[in-house]
Amino acid sequence: MDRPTSDRDARLLLGALFVAALALRPQLVGIGPLLSTIRQHLDVSHSVAGLLSTLIVLCMGLLAPIAYRIVRRVGLRWTIALALGTISACGVGRALAPSAAAVIGLTIPVGVGIAVAQSVMPLAVRQSWSTRPLLATGIYAAGINGGAALSAALALPLAHAFGGWRGALGTFSVVTAGLLAGWLLLTCGHPPHAPPPQPLPRLPWRNPNGWLLVLIFSVVSIMYYGLNAWLPSALSEHGWSHPTAADVLTVTNAVTVPFMIALAWGGDRFGSRRFWLSLGSACGLLGVLGFVLAPAGGWLWATLVGASIGLLFPSMLTLPLDAADRPEDVGAMTAMMLFGGYSVAALAPFVLGALRDAAGSFTLGLWLIAGDTLIMLIVALSLTPARLARRSTDERSAVQGVRA
Repeated sequence: MDRPTSDRDARLLLGALFVAALALRPQLVGIGPLLSTIRQHLDVSHSVAGLLSTLIVLCMGLLAPIAYRIVRRVGLRWTIALALGTISACGVGRALAPSAAAVIGLTIPVGVGIAVAQSVMPLAVRQSWSTRPLLATGIYAAGINGGAALSAALALPLAHAFGGWRGALGTFSVVTAGLLAGWLLLTCGHPPHAPPPQPLPRLPWRNPNGWLLVLIFSVVSIMYYGLNAWLPSALSEHGWSHPTAADVLTVTNAVTVPFMIALAWGGDRFGSRRFWLSLGSACGLLGVLGFVLAPAGGWLWATLVGASIGLLFPSMLTLPLDAADRPEDVGAMTAMMLFGGYSVAALAPFVLGALRDAAGSFTLGLWLIAGDTLIMLIVALSLTPARLARRSTDERSAVQGVRA
């Protein structure tokens, strides 16, 4: 698999990953502040509107295993370039689509692009930053959540400036085209692609660590995507104005970034995977319970949930690097984690919307997210070096010295 040819190119690759990562959430998180307006404009139910988030997250799960195959054919640089181009082009099409069916249909290729780009980023970390995995993972994870925060903050102003939700989604798509140009410029030092000799790895279905990673990724993603889809609408039910409720979602996403940067700087030096995962889970549980029991304190709860995601997301993305040695094995473990985790989490926006249609409020859905976050805390506290190092019979001799 193609690698940077120098330390300078490796550093540029890290910057390029950050730039590309900025494009991986606006088409998803930017929907949250606009979802009530989109639902009313397209004249659909809450559950159908939830598909605009559900389908992207589902693609991120179901299509994760194909990303490595694309890398083998065209290389890391062009795989991410094609993915960003797909997000941009289909995002413009979605913004211009005249009907609800067309808007929902064009959501699928947007999800394909996001899935492919995100799935191959851990391979780049393994190739060029294997000695500082949490640093590199934290940098591109900060890009992902920085893009999420910006899109949540700008969705309503862009809608007001450009004639509605279509103008906002179209602007996100045009900006993605600019990020594609930045990715190509920063990675011009990558050598021509040469396919690796190793066969495509199989997903590690018999590896208990693979299923552990699926569980962890599922419960965290349910919290994240459920809240990003419906939190502004849920707070509006408690008397918050819609613009102010959207600002609470912006805070949630913005707070993730400094916590990710702090974890990227110190996570490899201090604490352990269990410590950071447990701390993040505890913050998330307190924040979600706060939204349910005392919604007037939404700013505080948003800060806690943002801190939670900032600690959990890069820690989760680093786990495949702990559980595998070779880049292709990291890719297989990552693909299984994303495949299973996102496929389960994709149900969250749809289910929360359906519960809102049935119950008349989002309270029950928020209680479900609180229970989900409690599961994450229990799992995180149960992690030990011995548990994380478990392997199936044919893999036990392959990896030594895994740090939990």
